[in-house]
Amino acid sequence: MFRKLMTFDEAKNAISLHLKPKALGEEAISLLEAYNRVLKEDVASTLDIPPFNRSTVDGYAVKAEDTFGAEENQPAKLNVCGVVNVGEPPKISISKGEAAEIVTGAPIPDGADAVVMVEDTERENDELRVYSAATKDENVMKKGTDIKKGETVLKAGQVLGAPEIGVLAALGITKVKVFIAPVVAVLSTGAEVTEPGKKLPPGKIYDINAYSLSTAVRESGGNPVYLGVVPDDKVELRKALEHALTSADMVITSGGVSVGPRDLTPQIVDSLGKPGLIVCGIAVKPGKPTTIALVGRKPVFALPGHPTSALLMFHLLVRPVIRLLSGRPEREATTVKAKAGARMFSAKGRRTFVMVKLKRDKSNQLVAEPVETGASGAITTLAKADGFVEIPENQQFIDSGEEIAVALLRSAV
Repeated sequence: MFRKLMTFDEAKNAISLHLKPKALGEEAISLLEAYNRVLKEDVASTLDIPPFNRSTVDGYAVKAEDTFGAEENQPAKLNVCGVVNVGEPPKISISKGEAAEIVTGAPIPDGADAVVMVEDTERENDELRVYSAATKDENVMKKGTDIKKGETVLKAGQVLGAPEIGVLAALGITKVKVFIAPVVAVLSTGAEVTEPGKKLPPGKIYDINAYSLSTAVRESGGNPVYLGVVPDDKVELRKALEHALTSADMVITSGGVSVGPRDLTPQIVDSLGKPGLIVCGIAVKPGKPTTIALVGRKPVFALPGHPTSALLMFHLLVRPVIRLLSGRPEREATTVKAKAGARMFSAKGRRTFVMVKLKRDKSNQLVAEPVETGASGAITTLAKADGFVEIPENQQFIDSGEEIAVALLRSAV
């Protein structure tokens, strides 16, 4: 199956040629279900926020002019005429020479145009002494200061996180239109793989990839469905893949894509429907056995069994497809400039991706240190790495101290 490997660029071109991913449609969902979903349309406010003038401190609502000239040795004296509570409209109005006790968030009563902080006052019965002059609108958040009625507060295409959902809640919205999240079937293959939670027999390992890949799918905007571990058996694997294609918008497998006698995935996937295999091995390290097929309109990404290889290939090739299916825009990888902390070698004739960890040297310059793992199957490689360095096929190495571009694996790095 791997007589002629595609270059990395050829593989990406094949994906672009055969896959034309676009958003799957829209649906209205509740705010509590909307985290990490993509907004389908602009949202304009139907009210002012705040909807009334409100106090930003605990103190007394006053007419600012009644406090002019007030100071420590010559306080302004006002008469307390009542209390304004939070969560209810004021039952009083302020006339000249009057003040009303008020708490943070409470509406400003008619007649008042400022709030003096309680720390700047002294009260005895209904007499209030104000020791610091207030200016008009001091300690007052005016109606519509935060959001004005009719203002577009969120744009179509925005990913809804906690702040965005908070904005929608502030507008009284209970449902929001979002793009449908693609359903992504995830399954693992291999006689050596056991599902977590079961007893680990000798010679077996727990299924790492299904959990890391399912999480990566969710981070990319998809809805992962874990279909478990499938043995290296033609009948069982075909049945599992047919079920996955029926129940999901795309499929991700891991393992069973190399050249061993039990590596059955490429042949079976190719037989499930046209056009079949579009990529069957890529001249990269890690990730060489990566296989990609299209069954009807549904893509199948068969990734290597090694955890680092699988996640890296997901990051490079699968994530962009899920993003487009979920309504997210195409996005270039975030890169930073750094200095190579050591010599990094490429694999002859293959695009090589070296995992690196970033640190600062004494001159505060970013330094990229290769993550020492020894093998692409090391479980913790991507957990340790902040990003990766790409070495072209025709370049033998990157020298220590050379300026390089590091593609970040996490936006928070």
